[in-house]
Amino acid sequence: MAATDDILTRPQLDEALAGLPDWRYRLGGLVTVYKAPTAAAALELIAAVGRLAEEQNHHPDLDWRYNRVFLRYSSHDAGTEVTPRDVKAAAAASVAAAAVGATAQPGLYRTVEVAIDSENPAGITEVWRVALGYRKGRFGDLTDPYGRGPSLRFRETTTPSASRIQLDIHRSKAESGPVLDQTAAIGASMNRDHAPNLVVTDAQGNRLCLCTEDGHGPDVPA
Repeated sequence: MAATDDILTRPQLDEALAGLPDWRYRLGGLVTVYKAPTAAAALELIAAVGRLAEEQNHHPDLDWRYNRVFLRYSSHDAGTEVTPRDVKAAAAASVAAAAVGATAQPGLYRTVEVAIDSENPAGITEVWRVALGYRKGRFGDLTDPYGRGPSLRFRETTTPSASRIQLDIHRSKAESGPVLDQTAAIGASMNRDHAPNLVVTDAQGNRLCLCTEDGHGPDVPA
């Protein structure tokens, strides 16, 4: 079992990631996507990751899509944070991926949060938690215990947006540039006041936040 004093600091994370080129940091976890030559090779990778998980007694969130395998390592017993166990597991998974001829595509790993404006978050969070079958997360947010659905984040504000629900789209900073350029090119309003995150507003006033590992979704005033 991991202790909270095993949680890696940001400098330690950056140092670890320098030795893990296939991986990115994302909201308390290490994430990547591997593209295998075939679906059969992807299954070989999944089996190898499963064997490693049993040997290490540390299991990832894993999703299979044809010839791509989505992986996320996080130490839930340390509050859903990154510990040395995750670094070790990610390094071993990279070796297993190379053995089946898989290549890393970490930019494909996107994470979506739903942010809800409220004058009184405590008055509504329990309704959402029960309805979705979620649990309280690392910062008071609500998370899917099976890692399938988007997490919910409640933002206390006395000036909620007319559109109270906003999506926070988390991507790796290394791969975010083209997406930002393309979003601006199609006419979206880009608010850079909350850098490194960008608040995007469409032509009808709906908002989303394009976030990277350098920043959480901002509490944006109306």
